[in-house]
Amino acid sequence: MLRSRCVYHFCLLLTGQLLCSWAVPISVDKTKVSPPEEKVPEPPQSVDTGLHYDRYLREVIDFLEKDQHFREKLHNTDMEDIKQGKLAKELDFVSHHVRTKLDELKRQEVSRLRTLIKAKQDLEGGNDKAVDHQALLKQFEYLNHMNPHTFEVEDLDRLIKSATNDLENYDKERHEEFKRYEMMKEHERREHLKALDEEGRKKEEEHYEEMKKKHADHPKINHPGSQDQLKEVWEEADGLDPEDFNPKTFFNLHDTNGDGFFDDQELEALFTKELEKIYDPTNEEDDMVEMEEERLRMREHVMNEVDTNKDRLVSLEEFMVATKKKEFLEPDSWETLEQNQAYTEEELKEFEEHLAREEKNLNEKAVDLQKQREELERQQEQLNAQKVELQQAVEQMERLKLQKVEPPAEVKGIDGENAPPAAPDNNQILHPGQQQDTPTNL
Repeated sequence: MLRSRCVYHFCLLLTGQLLCSWAVPISVDKTKVSPPEEKVPEPPQSVDTGLHYDRYLREVIDFLEKDQHFREKLHNTDMEDIKQGKLAKELDFVSHHVRTKLDELKRQEVSRLRTLIKAKQDLEGGNDKAVDHQALLKQFEYLNHMNPHTFEVEDLDRLIKSATNDLENYDKERHEEFKRYEMMKEHERREHLKALDEEGRKKEEEHYEEMKKKHADHPKINHPGSQDQLKEVWEEADGLDPEDFNPKTFFNLHDTNGDGFFDDQELEALFTKELEKIYDPTNEEDDMVEMEEERLRMREHVMNEVDTNKDRLVSLEEFMVATKKKEFLEPDSWETLEQNQAYTEEELKEFEEHLAREEKNLNEKAVDLQKQREELERQQEQLNAQKVELQQAVEQMERLKLQKVEPPAEVKGIDGENAPPAAPDNNQILHPGQQQDTPTNL
């Protein structure tokens, strides 16, 4: 839930160039307010979007922005044309150097994805599970993997649409993530209660109810984006007279990067005073994860009400129009998180059943692994025993070899007694240089 939050800067749809600096109320002269001097904003730093192809997205955008033709077209193309793919067609006119680099980036990205998919297939296949090829190929939706060598118009069009869709669904995914967080917290609390005796359980429940009551006991929360809420920032954060409240001046004061828009972070900074009424990091009853979710709920609400062109940026014109509405002047009360439980009992039950299934599967895998370990240990013991037997046999053979002495080769007599060596016949004694006569007749 606390992953990096990003702002759409590149007309939302290219979304790689994101603003990362947190906006805070700037100090101003408390006796005199004047619009800040116009200045050229510094290039925004890139922030991880949280997308699995974030690096590829930002590298593509970085190189496209180096092409003057594409950069000019980007600034002169409206939102609808970008959504319809007209900006992507301008890729045909960028420089050869940029196209060559984009080709290289795509080849690297395709190689990275294929490596990841192969690793996943090996992992799942090793567990005798069917591999979901459609889910694996879905990871390629932001590029044309059928052509892994060159970066084409279709690749840019896919990248724009995928990044747009994924980032626009950020809030929806965030809601689900926070819901899981809350259900897990409640599940762990209930499991803790089960482990206590009756008296301990009663004390724990009383303490829990006391903490809930303390957390809910806070001052009135102004409706986010309302005149009352902004006036409070004007007075307490900016140190200005609430009677002198001016929406346009307020906008200029809190447009901290001077780009003429309120982005996500600049809006979220406006709600700090309201959140301090509810949450204190030193209080046991206050959950800082819930505080951040409350901040995001406020930002999401204001965006939905004020951002009429849905580009995730609030322009000065949109802001001024919103200040004329009844909702700005006479807002409804704002219901905080403790008044809006993130889940139902039925959802919690399903969540706990899911956890139970996962725990069962993990236990079964643990048992299988233990059996495999025991089998390997048994086989190792057998191998060790065979090794010992073999060593003993070799040693025994060596001992026998050393103990066994062969008698000299001798001629035995007829009666089995060793016969003395026969004396040479005198007639057969040969003098040096003399050859023995060979009989001619037998």
